Amino acid sequence: MSTTPEPGTLAPATIAVAAGRPARAQGGHVNPSVPMNSTYVSRGVVTPDELSYARGDNDAWHPFEEALAALEDGGAGTARRADGDASGPDAAATAILFSSGMAAIAAIFSLVPDGGTLVLPRHAYQAGMVLARQISERHGVTLRYVDIADTDAVVAALDGADLLLVESPTNPMLEVADLPAVLGAARAAGVRSVVDNTFATPLGQRPLVHGADVVLHSVTKYLAGHSDVVLGALVTRDAALAATLRDHRTLHGAIAGPFEAWLALRGLRTLALRFERAQATAAELARRLADHPEVAEVRHPSLPGDPGHERAKAQMTGFGAIIGVRPRPRPGGADDAAARADAVVDAVRLWLPATSLGGVESMLERRRRWGTEATTVPEDLLRLSVGIEDVEDLWADLDRALRA
Repeated sequence: MSTTPEPGTLAPATIAVAAGRPARAQGGHVNPSVPMNSTYVSRGVVTPDELSYARGDNDAWHPFEEALAALEDGGAGTARRADGDASGPDAAATAILFSSGMAAIAAIFSLVPDGGTLVLPRHAYQAGMVLARQISERHGVTLRYVDIADTDAVVAALDGADLLLVESPTNPMLEVADLPAVLGAARAAGVRSVVDNTFATPLGQRPLVHGADVVLHSVTKYLAGHSDVVLGALVTRDAALAATLRDHRTLHGAIAGPFEAWLALRGLRTLALRFERAQATAAELARRLADHPEVAEVRHPSLPGDPGHERAKAQMTGFGAIIGVRPRPRPGGADDAAARADAVVDAVRLWLPATSLGGVESMLERRRRWGTEATTVPEDLLRLSVGIEDVEDLWADLDRALRA
């Protein structure tokens, strides 16, 4: 039995450290162990909360799930409502750990019935969009793409829909949705809503507080934070929905390994420090890039002129650590925009050319090098994931690469 502080009694940075610990006992463990079991002692009729086989439930997952649920809960929920109802806006949050972010996305898309309608951002995680297109082809699901920052367009697209998927900020364009407005409209229309909170993390925003039915994470990114595990997670306050998502995980075998779950929890302990440093560095780099002679465009919500600045300022507690940069074409140069961006990637020495994000190391890539990326993403857009290195070292490397 682990111990998780009551939601709302501690700051998020403290919850990240304190939640999901073993029960306190003289001589007891400070950290949860790594239980290496494929099965458990079990006889008779199996009860829903009994550990019997590790694919259905696994005590290796519980500490991380408890900690993430406490972080996303945001203090708005209580342990249980007085009437005993375990669902709704006053219920405690439940987190469900998956083998990858894509496994979590697949579980979400399974909620859309055959012939149903899915509303999703025109810019979002490209592998998820590929899966959406496959589901559309195989199961007759209608896909309605929207500019997630255009609230009127999102609300209009909800008519007759079954599920709304929101990314905010979006990957890789950093568009910011009006979460209270679009999630409120979805609830009023009877449309289930899911918010991918990978970029913002629970320290940047808590979509459940704004009315989301489910929060989605690629745990691989900021939550684990060290580019050493591949995991995903879903968080909800709806007990029946949580049971459905757990069933999907069990029947599709989308389960996390014990050691990966343990690594993710260890990474979560330093999330507040890592994310605070990365956000501050990203804001400073974005400010300098906006004045750089070799930069044509910079996207980061911290910039006063960024289209998402005011909205992010109103509903987020930070601006995140992802930057979008488009290098300025060289006058009279023969290289096209993509080649110019690729040249910057080739020239860096400290920044890592890599496709992931959210790790302690700073990474960058040209997003359109992926053939499945949305065609509305500029060919020369560089996505920068800012890590925790010294800001001056990161700037010197980036400035040199842009001028090379």
